[in-house]
Amino acid sequence: MNNIYIYNDSFISLLNLIKCLFKNKIRPYNIKNTFYNKNMFDNIIKLNIESDEEIIKEFINIFNTYNFKLIYNVFNSNEENKEIIIYYYLLNYFKYKDKLGMMRNLKCVSETLRISEKIGRECHKFKGFTRFKELKNKVLYAEINPDNNILYLLSIHFKKRLSNEYWCIKDINRNIISIYNKEDFEIISGNNIEIFKNNLSSDEQNISDMWKDFYKIVGIKERKNERCRMNFMPKKYWKVLTEMEEENEKDSIWKRVTRENRRGN
Repeated sequence: MNNIYIYNDSFISLLNLIKCLFKNKIRPYNIKNTFYNKNMFDNIIKLNIESDEEIIKEFINIFNTYNFKLIYNVFNSNEENKEIIIYYYLLNYFKYKDKLGMMRNLKCVSETLRISEKIGRECHKFKGFTRFKELKNKVLYAEINPDNNILYLLSIHFKKRLSNEYWCIKDINRNIISIYNKEDFEIISGNNIEIFKNNLSSDEQNISDMWKDFYKIVGIKERKNERCRMNFMPKKYWKVLTEMEEENEKDSIWKRVTRENRRGN
């Protein structure tokens, strides 16, 4: 049987579980969150562990800030086996210490670095892709649709970039929202936040129209290259970009017509 250890879907819960596994010298077959659908060969084990909120400081003291940031990035990824990758990365740290980052021949190291770099690239893209809209109460509101859970990392960036503004950023893929109050931000469930969409300020439409016009003017029709554009700005991100609203509408109409034609045939 494959021993699958379960945690409560939070980073702190995962750290507490890994600490317990290290302490009891347990080598799990895998680690999964509470939403994991087991198969017939799995032996699901959920340990009774008290949640220690101070464990983050403990892990930073043991594994240092750099490694802690690496595993946090991995945790926020959409990788299927991210938990067991984190486990073996931290386990190998006890053997190699600060030399671990150079041990790319170890799968847990190469995967941790690869995933962390992927998170960094996507976060960098959304620093430029995120489009804020002004609400009637002067709060700036934006929606994002990242593959990975980068909302916390993105919020750190905009806390510095828009420190004197009230703003909200919603991850529509995960239904979570970051709310900033000019001092700090908090990430909460996005339920009942849809009212923001229909609560735009009177100037917002004018600003959006001016931005769309600017986007069209700076583009050179003769040098238009769709493949190149999608390399720099993948199409999956278009639906949250103000300047791509017309493109999205055309694409939606084309898809609808195509579906109708297929049904007719």
